[in-house]
Amino acid sequence: MGWHYRKTIKVGPFRINLSRRGVGHSFGNRRFHVTTTPDGRRHVSVHLPGGFHVGKSFGGRRHHRHY
Repeated sequence: MGWHYRKTIKVGPFRINLSRRGVGHSFGNRRFHVTTTPDGRRHVSVHLPGGFHVGKSFGGRRHHRHY
């Protein structure tokens, strides 16, 4: 069984996200939001009126080798 940790610190429109994997950050509002994950991926999402949501991820995961 694994363990999880997540803590979010809000600084105005910015958020610093602390997790077991590292530090990520995000900013935006209810309509437009950009997130950068600890492994370097970015996710952009737009919420439109009527319940529509569009999201796109950029960048791939970095694979870590464990020896």
